[in-house]
Amino acid sequence: MDTANLSRHETAARSAAVTVRSIHVELDLTGAPERARTGFPTTTTLEFESSAETTWLDFIGEEVRRVVVNDAEQEIVYDGARIALSGLAGSNVVRVEAIGAYSRSGEGLHRFHDPVDDATYLYTQYEPADSRRVMACFEQPDMKAAYTFVVDAPSGWEVLSNQAPARTDLGVGVQRVEFAPTLPISSYITAVAAGPYVRVSGEWQRDDQRIALGVFARRSLAQHLESDEILEVTRQGLDFFTDAFAYPYPWGKYDQIFVPEYNLGAMENPGLVTFTEAYISRGAATEAQRAGRANTILHEMAHMWFGDLVTMKWWDDLWLKESFADYMGSHASAVATRFHDAWVTFAAKRKSWAYQQDQLPTTHPIVADIVDLEAAKLNFDGITYAKGAAVLKQLVAFVGDDAFFEGARRYFAANAFGNTTLDDFLVQLSAVSGRDMTDWSAAWLQTSGMSVLWLETDADGRRFLVQSDPRPHRLRIGLYDRVDGRIVRREQSELDVVEERTELEGADADLILLNDDDLTYAKARLDERSSQTVEESLSAIDDPLARALVWSALWNATRDGELDATRYLSIVRSHAPAESNIGLLASVLPNAAYALGHFIDDARRAAQQREWTKAAWSALQDADAGSDSQLSWARAVATASAYDDVRHDEVRALLDGQVPDGLIVDPDLRWQLLTALVATGHADADDVATEQQHDDTGSGRTAARRALASRPDAAVRRAAWDAAWGDHSLSNDHLDAEISGFRAGGRRDLIAGFDAEYFARIEDVWGARSIELAQRLVVGLFPSTDSLQLVDEWLAAHASAPAALRRLIIEQRDHLARELRVRAANH
Repeated sequence: MDTANLSRHETAARSAAVTVRSIHVELDLTGAPERARTGFPTTTTLEFESSAETTWLDFIGEEVRRVVVNDAEQEIVYDGARIALSGLAGSNVVRVEAIGAYSRSGEGLHRFHDPVDDATYLYTQYEPADSRRVMACFEQPDMKAAYTFVVDAPSGWEVLSNQAPARTDLGVGVQRVEFAPTLPISSYITAVAAGPYVRVSGEWQRDDQRIALGVFARRSLAQHLESDEILEVTRQGLDFFTDAFAYPYPWGKYDQIFVPEYNLGAMENPGLVTFTEAYISRGAATEAQRAGRANTILHEMAHMWFGDLVTMKWWDDLWLKESFADYMGSHASAVATRFHDAWVTFAAKRKSWAYQQDQLPTTHPIVADIVDLEAAKLNFDGITYAKGAAVLKQLVAFVGDDAFFEGARRYFAANAFGNTTLDDFLVQLSAVSGRDMTDWSAAWLQTSGMSVLWLETDADGRRFLVQSDPRPHRLRIGLYDRVDGRIVRREQSELDVVEERTELEGADADLILLNDDDLTYAKARLDERSSQTVEESLSAIDDPLARALVWSALWNATRDGELDATRYLSIVRSHAPAESNIGLLASVLPNAAYALGHFIDDARRAAQQREWTKAAWSALQDADAGSDSQLSWARAVATASAYDDVRHDEVRALLDGQVPDGLIVDPDLRWQLLTALVATGHADADDVATEQQHDDTGSGRTAARRALASRPDAAVRRAAWDAAWGDHSLSNDHLDAEISGFRAGGRRDLIAGFDAEYFARIEDVWGARSIELAQRLVVGLFPSTDSLQLVDEWLAAHASAPAALRRLIIEQRDHLARELRVRAANH
């Protein structure tokens, strides 16, 4: 048995027997700058009540040196994941002295050495279960405690945790920072960060409440930190949520720190929210990127209530925080910030993630059956986030804003600092809405899959709205006509749809949108007349949300093989250059690139790729100087040029400074352009070395590694393959770079020989590497074979492989099967 993979059953038994009072954690990080030092001393003192004589603590580290139970030394019984405790009384004090390991995978206490100034930066990332890599703990969300952190670190460093420092003692070259105890929280949202981060301070005030605000980044990125905007969005969010939830922000301070080599977008640690540095642009950013950052800031802020104040009992109810935070991120963006079109991006991008996930054979209800931690890790997916948020949007359409937010207020008041399940929320919502929410929950939260909506006309000319997989929808049907060269809405009707077929009156227009305003969660098809209208005039639709729904319908039809991918690409080439909403453009461009690589058969791909590369270059030349569209099309040119070299001279000219007026070619875009040239044989290792001399940063070194691995040479691809599987010194980002380089340019001729070896390796790597790195290897290197034979043989021969690994392989098989099916249908 893998004792690190905690099960729902055993953790429920532990929390039934153990009640935690407080946890005191001492970390000695003074040796972190020494690269040869792999670990750090960690001492945890836990006070708890126990009705059982034995239990265990969770810890994953280099060694356990001492265990003291109620002042008595105890023999160390440690299997690498669990520390056995025995001789427990009713009230207990346990002290564990151990050595934790600095992480390079982004799990636990991650250490990063900045090549710019050789400074060392530390931060923690735990969800769902990696706080045990830093401290001995009860690693489950329903065992909340007050945590006190004491951190020894080099002097001059910022040392941060969930609470503000209560005391700081300075020594010679070192400092000891003792933080105030937290309010009761789960282990996975405790946090520590340390290093010479740059701090920008601010404040938010409401009546008598004053909250200190901090924004932090590495010194080498500080010049790019848009702290004024980040603080503005933060204040707007605190204003909004304080009013919406009628529960004052409870965590004392609000720090936000941007950290390197981060596995997620962000993490909602109360009082110390961590963000990926991808939200810091090194020179050029679109409004869509800033909107995405604002959405994430507000998503994490919503967690201060949904997830931190009130926490799910076990990972089955992960949706109780993630679905709500995803909904609130878009809602608060739209009503509280300047990013009023947040629901446009949600419709085009976020729901696309949900639709894709919900069509996999591994789809699951929003309220999922999570038997263990490995299953929990994989359920941070499009169902739990985006589908859950979409379903909540429909719920608001059913019960209204007032009832929804009043239900949330009662939920917080009734369960503050506690743990909950689905029923706890439904009780409050039913009470305020006057509706029994049981049937709604069964249809939407406890059932997987989605409806598909389309129009049918019977022999008598009557029109019907038809839905597959019937469930209750509240939706709006929009009728759009051509008026003076534009496509404008003439009429809209709202109705509740329950049955498989619903007759519609007067449903006749140039364009009919079956889910106008995007109230419900369903794939909506376009009828033939509507399809003809959007093919000719998509960019003439005035309403950006309507355009988002059209783009979404086209993409879903393409993925499902109902719209030929070449027709889809023709529509993109015709209308994307005129797309004025940058969030929509940012969604459409990668979809076009994906269609080229996955849904076009081999016989037509080269020609289609060339048309796309030329179209992207033309759109770049025609875009307004300095516009977000110009920057987006420049990035699209870089992506396309890794697969087709028709514009390699022009790409080289961009690197040499011959750029369209207004275009900022920042270091990240330079690396994209150069890597495209490398992948097509028009640049070499010397070019990469020269570029790295100009950008010898953490990002630059990662990009250089990716570019070198992209060279179109069999030996280079073999080296990248070997490094990905065998070089355990690679950080998470450097592993991604090797994987990306290995696959660069879609050169199956260079990598097809590794297909069988992939399937021979994956089970061993799953057992040997952390789940984060193993998942990157399993997903990132899954081969794009021209049949399902190899994957089917592996699944048949490995029925007893770990469930989480099988889930990943089954999902990758389904993606491949879809690609093969769509290509055959389009041929």
